[in-house]
Amino acid sequence: MSGVRVLVGTAKGAFILTSDGKREHWKVEGPLFAGWTIYHMKASPVDSNRIYASQCSDWFGQVIQRSNDGGKTWEQPGGEVRMDITGAPPAASNMFVYEGDAGTHMWYDGTPHPWEFKRIWHLEPSLTEVDVVYAGAEDAALFRSKDGAMTWQELPGLRAQRGSEWQPGAGGLGVHTILLDPSDPNRIFVAISAAGAFRTDDGGTTWKPINRGLRSKYIPDPDAEIGHCVHRLAMHPSRPDVLFMQLHWNVMRTDNAGELWTNISGNLPTDFGFPIDVHAHEPETIYVVPIKSDSEHYVHEGKLRVYRSRTGGMDWEPLTNGLPQENCFVNVLRDAMATDTLEECGIYFGTTGGQVYVSPDGGDHWKAIVHDLPRVLSVEVQTLP
Repeated sequence: MSGVRVLVGTAKGAFILTSDGKREHWKVEGPLFAGWTIYHMKASPVDSNRIYASQCSDWFGQVIQRSNDGGKTWEQPGGEVRMDITGAPPAASNMFVYEGDAGTHMWYDGTPHPWEFKRIWHLEPSLTEVDVVYAGAEDAALFRSKDGAMTWQELPGLRAQRGSEWQPGAGGLGVHTILLDPSDPNRIFVAISAAGAFRTDDGGTTWKPINRGLRSKYIPDPDAEIGHCVHRLAMHPSRPDVLFMQLHWNVMRTDNAGELWTNISGNLPTDFGFPIDVHAHEPETIYVVPIKSDSEHYVHEGKLRVYRSRTGGMDWEPLTNGLPQENCFVNVLRDAMATDTLEECGIYFGTTGGQVYVSPDGGDHWKAIVHDLPRVLSVEVQTLP
């Protein structure tokens, strides 16, 4: 029977949760890298034992960890190497190199602000090459490693897309979503808070904004080409032209790879939130977790509800069985929802209160795998052979 491995990044370490295909009984391992912020962990789809982790500290800097045995042991690829990044202090390991003119972006008051390297928000392993992995950074830049995270080179064409005009969202100026098109190795989608969504069709050399149809009431031009605070993108691998988006406000959809977006918020109680994901076997079934507002980052009415649409948007149903429906004031962050690919698709999410929930039946019933972890920042799932 297939099993699952859930990779959980938290504010104070990483945890690995494993179960068989029934997903009833769980083994909890951790914390790994105790005390460090683990922004994200993700495994290679080429080799299930290859896992990458973003380990970060405001004091010690940024480290990329790699496991070649499914998380049993870890190493820092490249050893103790100081980062070589414009404006960045010395840090622990790995080599990240900005290419070309580092330039500046404009700060809140309109004055120039130098690009800095602060942390890696998201890691996205290649779909076909075990040693190729992408990293989304703050300040917003996209890096690629071709040697298993030993060294990194920026794809500078992204920042060339009017990067001097990008503004940080409340959480920072970060590349937080990286989607690789399984049908076209040259096409990549990224999302930046708060600049918008972008696409490359030539492997990262050149990029274009893909924000037409987005409307953001909090910027001077609500219909601007850039400047939108995209919270998350999701794609079903069978339909890479169809993307779903959780915008700062509004849930959106495109059927033409981002050329035009339409609003699918429909009957949601509030259309503010962070995560969005797609059922593994039903490309029109999507999941979001609405929260009250951009100033009150907790679930609506104190009820933890995942909303599901089986029609690709507009018509939404609350999923509550097994979730607390009173006095619950947690949030679910943008990278903290994932799905497995078992025959009956499992849906997973983690909360800022330290719970990780699973639904082994597509959202109909939920149970907590674990309580009282540190604040959950990311959840990824591997379906194991």
